[in-house]
Amino acid sequence: MDFGLVLQTDPPASRVVALMRRAEHNGFRYGWTFDSAVLWQEPFVIFSQILANTERLTVGPMVTNPSTRTWEVTASTFATLNDMFGNRTVCGIGRGDSAMRVAGRGPDTLARISEAMRVIRALGRGEEADLGGARIRIPWIKEGAEVPVWMAAYGPKALKMAGEEADGFILQLADLYLTEYMVNAVRDAAAAAGRDPSEVTICVAAPAYVTENDSPEALAHAREQCRWFGGMVGNHVADLVSRYGERSADVPAELTDYIKARQGYDYAHHGRSGNPDTAFVPDEIVDRFCVIGPAERHIEKLTALRALGVDQFAVYDMHDDREGTIDAYGAHIIPALS
Repeated sequence: MDFGLVLQTDPPASRVVALMRRAEHNGFRYGWTFDSAVLWQEPFVIFSQILANTERLTVGPMVTNPSTRTWEVTASTFATLNDMFGNRTVCGIGRGDSAMRVAGRGPDTLARISEAMRVIRALGRGEEADLGGARIRIPWIKEGAEVPVWMAAYGPKALKMAGEEADGFILQLADLYLTEYMVNAVRDAAAAAGRDPSEVTICVAAPAYVTENDSPEALAHAREQCRWFGGMVGNHVADLVSRYGERSADVPAELTDYIKARQGYDYAHHGRSGNPDTAFVPDEIVDRFCVIGPAERHIEKLTALRALGVDQFAVYDMHDDREGTIDAYGAHIIPALS
């Protein structure tokens, strides 16, 4: 199992770079950041500094979207980083929750994501692509360049598309039942499309908080530090409920039931511990969706995720013990699972 670190690009950027260096030293192989131009600093500028200050780390957005950047700009940006530092980038892509909504626009359609994935991947390799009727290629890209595209998904149509078209699948929760359900959906879609399902990399991303023990006090603190995640996931779940209804055979109740008490969401607190809009998230959801507790609990849950076909666990490290979590993973958890 590979490990990634996920951060927001809050200033100062030097702190983001330092945490990514620390992560590489502790055995992490991927460095991910949020991509929402209004809320945080520009990730691709920071990626260049992360790559310059690490040796092996692969970087990418978790996740970008097809609309806040034009596709040829996205492809050229990835290709430039790869030309400078080797093929050390990955394009995580989704519908654009915070990036689009904060800018007053709705999330993208799956059809637009599908077309964007095809164009970004082709242009990033130096191949020709159809960009709205114009056939273009980026002439300076060298042979052997690669920009793998991993798609974030929850709903049935998105899961199907990830299996059919994406190089990787990003699932932003660590619940064992839902992971098995969604990984199987992606793999079934890949097989039905004539692909080898094992060629689709499976990445589970969720907050992790390592406690010294499993006392009620330690677990309660960890839950409060990670409760924001249920609210972030709830934004996507609310979209699914709006589309499919509260009860649908297409979407598991294990994913949708918990948002019934949701009262709205202010993106000013997006992805941050202490988010006041996530009080509706019960402890059970924090325990299911996140990985909290002593190191042995992390090893136990991640071993189960690996058995379900998960290739990478990406740690959302937005809480009050960022360095401690990175170091604990390096000392105890990554060695047990690598």
